[in-house]
Amino acid sequence: MVSYFALMRLGFIFPIQLLPAVLCWNVCESAERLHPDRLSNGNVKDDVTTEAIATLLPSNFNHDNLTVLIEKANYRLTVFYDMQPIKSYPVVFGDNPVGDKRYEGDRKTPEGIFFIRDRYPHPAWSKFLWLNYPTPQAWREHFQAKAAGDINWLMPIGGEIGIHGVPNNNESLINVQSNWTWGCPSMKNEDVDELYDVVQVGTLVEILP
Repeated sequence: MVSYFALMRLGFIFPIQLLPAVLCWNVCESAERLHPDRLSNGNVKDDVTTEAIATLLPSNFNHDNLTVLIEKANYRLTVFYDMQPIKSYPVVFGDNPVGDKRYEGDRKTPEGIFFIRDRYPHPAWSKFLWLNYPTPQAWREHFQAKAAGDINWLMPIGGEIGIHGVPNNNESLINVQSNWTWGCPSMKNEDVDELYDVVQVGTLVEILP
């Protein structure tokens, strides 16, 4: 039992409560898209607004109707309300951005549907919106990659993925689309502060290639 908990903390095995989902003993989670196709496939500069998101949302809005879409190819994070796009922000990723995350240290940003498991101020990056990576789907793909010989069996899956800001006075990392993180989506500090004020624990976040 001690060995199991040690392996779980190190990212080599999933929590026992995820066993039915990882092995699909029930029904495997859906791989369908959460958000509708965007109206524009362009860069975030095409549809960004300087208005604060709080002024764009309905008064007393229902937090359960707010979701987030991150498009890696377009360097864009968009807040949706009732599945309608409300505001977009520029965002960057891990410094090995193409492809889904498979193991700790691959510097990739995971893809799929997640939820915010916690949110808190961060001493270095303004705010941190902690996502529930690894999901059961991520665990399945991690073990499939090991079984196929694509990654070493000694590689852990990784974790601590979240949306956060940049070190102070480094907003230029976002302006020039510099993928600087180890896998987390990163925004300008003023933007992640604005996002922090409208999302909550449980808010759904979809990350697309």
